[in-house]
Amino acid sequence: MKQTGKYKRGYFMPPTECLDWTKKEYVDKAPVWCSVDLRDGNQALIVPMSLEEKLEFFKLLVKIGFKEIEIGFPAASETEYEFCRALIEQDLIPDDVTIQVLTQSREHIIKKTFEALRGAKHAVVHLYNSTSVAQREQVFRKNKDEITEIAVSGAKLLKEYRANTPGEFKFEYSPESFTGTEPEYALEICNAVLDVWQPTADDKVIINLPVTVEMSMPHVYASQIEYMCKNMKYRENVIVSLHPHNDRGCAVADTEMGLLAGADRVEGTLFGNGERTGNVDIITLALNMYTHGVEPGLDFSDIPAITKVYEKMTCMKVYDRQPYSGALVFAAFSGSHQDAIAKGMKWREEKNLTEWTVPYLPIDPKDLGRQYDGDVIRINSQSGKGGIGFLLETKFGVDLPKKFREKVGYTVKGVSDHMHKELSPDEVYNVFRENFVNIETKLKVVEAHYKQEENGARISAEVTVDYNGNRSTYSGKGNGRLDAVSNAIKDGLGFNYTISTYTEHALEVGSKSKAAAYVEITDADGNSAWGAGIHTDIINSSVSALVSAINNSNIVK
Repeated sequence: MKQTGKYKRGYFMPPTECLDWTKKEYVDKAPVWCSVDLRDGNQALIVPMSLEEKLEFFKLLVKIGFKEIEIGFPAASETEYEFCRALIEQDLIPDDVTIQVLTQSREHIIKKTFEALRGAKHAVVHLYNSTSVAQREQVFRKNKDEITEIAVSGAKLLKEYRANTPGEFKFEYSPESFTGTEPEYALEICNAVLDVWQPTADDKVIINLPVTVEMSMPHVYASQIEYMCKNMKYRENVIVSLHPHNDRGCAVADTEMGLLAGADRVEGTLFGNGERTGNVDIITLALNMYTHGVEPGLDFSDIPAITKVYEKMTCMKVYDRQPYSGALVFAAFSGSHQDAIAKGMKWREEKNLTEWTVPYLPIDPKDLGRQYDGDVIRINSQSGKGGIGFLLETKFGVDLPKKFREKVGYTVKGVSDHMHKELSPDEVYNVFRENFVNIETKLKVVEAHYKQEENGARISAEVTVDYNGNRSTYSGKGNGRLDAVSNAIKDGLGFNYTISTYTEHALEVGSKSKAAAYVEITDADGNSAWGAGIHTDIINSSVSALVSAINNSNIVK
């Protein structure tokens, strides 16, 4: 990279220090949200949405809870115009939702814009013109006074047309390319527009300060916003709005710092769709607030459903690592991460906690319509025993002993590594079942009969086994049925092992429920082997677990 000399910083710091925003810890209340998916987002699509698609998307935005929705540029195309008319004529705009339309400072465009709004109960008319040094010099070749005149003349026309159009209309002004504009001049042109509109408590206006192109680090934008908020005329009757783009990947930070600096409103899109690198992602912003205990005022409790509609309407794909929304954002493949998450979940359950403090998960996936078993614990060759055990327990009710989890974990990881793929929950369970559950490869217990002895203190068992195709019956005694069966097998076949671990639990609830048992045996050389048994009868489960462990050991020939 040898061409750094061709680049210069095209932004401007305020003329006075504006750092009060740095004293605030977090955004403590939700801003006014305005979706620009149907305008800024739509114009950035390879194939813009059809009228029907825009109508469906509008309904989604209303369902999420947006109260302000910029629907397009009615004078720009017939589709945009017809969409505005369809919303009004089909009475699709709820009384508590305000549509917003964009217009340039040209009378024929403003005229058609108000024609498109005919019959609307209320709307925001959004006026803009570019103000940056680059735009003034290269595009318009006009000086500051001439650029200001464009804005002022447009502001006057809006007042005239509003006066002759039934309905409640509010105004918005954007000095487009604000971040490349000298703050003093941005303030001057905004105040000139405000002097035309004369906002009051009953007729507030919006001054939108867009990051049309990201040019600086976020703290510079925050200082610019604070400067504007401190020096703007009629401030008590002005709604200061932000509209960041993501050229430097800092749109969320720009917005959050801009809100700390005094802004009241945010324009953005779902998933950050928009020109170039996109607009600010309102989902990320809202859920960042949510994780700080702040009610965002938007409903993202079913992210999968929102994603489905978005992808269908826009033909865009939500990136797998998109904050909060992506398919993999809650996925833990690392063994240590999985173990920490599993233990965190267990801790919440044991302590009956209401606060969310689970390691590696800044938000409860279930709050967003996601599932722990399919979204959080993902199994591949990097996974660990904790995650695999957690998945088997939460998805299938299989609560493995700690040492058994390790054995099963290595087996599952080995399969994933050999296949070079992630394993689904069902595939993980199948690996467990095929390798450990009810294994009858060489040894099989055909039947067993029990008798109590010594007033119930001892149990005798007569066990018929099939070992390498040879059927025999052996007898044994023990302090329980499993111990008696084990002694019969050891004495009859000459096996030398001890049962070092035994646990059991119910898999289901009800009269026809299944039980699971887990057995670890240790041979004379200290080698251990594990087996599991699943059956409707707990004794049969226990015997199957023992037989499975023996078949998995080195003592069978």
